[in-house]
Amino acid sequence: MSENTQLRRTPLYEEHVKAGGRIVPFAGYELPVQYSSVIEEHRRVREAAGLFDVSHMGEIFISGPGAFDFVQMISCNDHSKLSIGRAQYTGLMYPEGTFVDDMLVHRMAEEEFLLVVNAANRAKDAAYLLGLAEDAEGVTVADRSDEWAQIAIQGPRAQEILQPLTDTPLDEIRYYRFTWGEVAGSRALIARTGYTGEDGFEVYSAPEHAAPIWRSLLDLGKPLGLVPAGLGARDTLRFEAGMCLYGNEINETTTPLEAGLGWIVKLSKGDFIGRDVLEAQKENGLSRKLVGFEMVERGIARHGYEVFLTEDAGEPVGQVTSGTQSPTFNKALGMAYLPIEATDIGTEFFVGIRNRRVPARVIETPFYSRKKK
Repeated sequence: MSENTQLRRTPLYEEHVKAGGRIVPFAGYELPVQYSSVIEEHRRVREAAGLFDVSHMGEIFISGPGAFDFVQMISCNDHSKLSIGRAQYTGLMYPEGTFVDDMLVHRMAEEEFLLVVNAANRAKDAAYLLGLAEDAEGVTVADRSDEWAQIAIQGPRAQEILQPLTDTPLDEIRYYRFTWGEVAGSRALIARTGYTGEDGFEVYSAPEHAAPIWRSLLDLGKPLGLVPAGLGARDTLRFEAGMCLYGNEINETTTPLEAGLGWIVKLSKGDFIGRDVLEAQKENGLSRKLVGFEMVERGIARHGYEVFLTEDAGEPVGQVTSGTQSPTFNKALGMAYLPIEATDIGTEFFVGIRNRRVPARVIETPFYSRKKK
């Protein structure tokens, strides 16, 4: 981002400042990285609940009689069983079988879909979709991101905190479902998805209603352990839950199969962008794969650190995509792409940390899975 680029602010910016949030540039916005500490906010989400401003995310609508066929063509997942009120995680694909972006697809109506995309990719995604729509019949693409604010409440007490603010029975909204309702007196779309590994909800509203909803949730939730949480905790939470981050685990060079996301690739649905590449990759086998690992000796593997198959190897075989000292497990964990022959559980390799080659071991992912009720 150039020095002349004007950073944007979400409708909740003033709330973050008043709460003492440490504001940083992120995806073209000024957003809070933390309020108290990343570790404290992380643990509160795991134990009670955290409140996140995710209004920077993009909302792109696909509508018209050709909307379903269009969404099927651009995405690697199969949306034929996606009834109104349901959502799916998927990849927006390049012809090379790699990611334009990862996204959530919501079926709003028979001929309308909502794509929730990453903030940093919003303009790129919209331009890509508009270009594809030029050759599609009966399809309208509309980037309506500025018409929406989005608040996420995540954690085991999320439903308990949100329910008094809405007449919508939240226990009837199953995982990856959504519905319209009112929250704190304002019309909102309530979705049960999330990016932390915990139960929780996203509340989509008009921008002018975001601050009252935010304040109402904090006032009601504070006695139950709710805290505002920033980008730092959001990242460590999704990392522990083994969720991919665009720009780290996935990008325009990685395929869903390499990223361990084969469950969103539905080759049987018929043709879609990148299908031939993914089919060939599945038939011929992968040359690399994303793995989780733990450090065997003292050291924290950070994003971008080089990885080596042996301690004295001359050339790296890849880089750490994400890594941190896990607040939940209190040990150094990471993710990286390794050659397929080095991806078995228990395989040891080395991470370049400063001037040392520190041993690491491949372990199962996700690192964290919440206990289902």
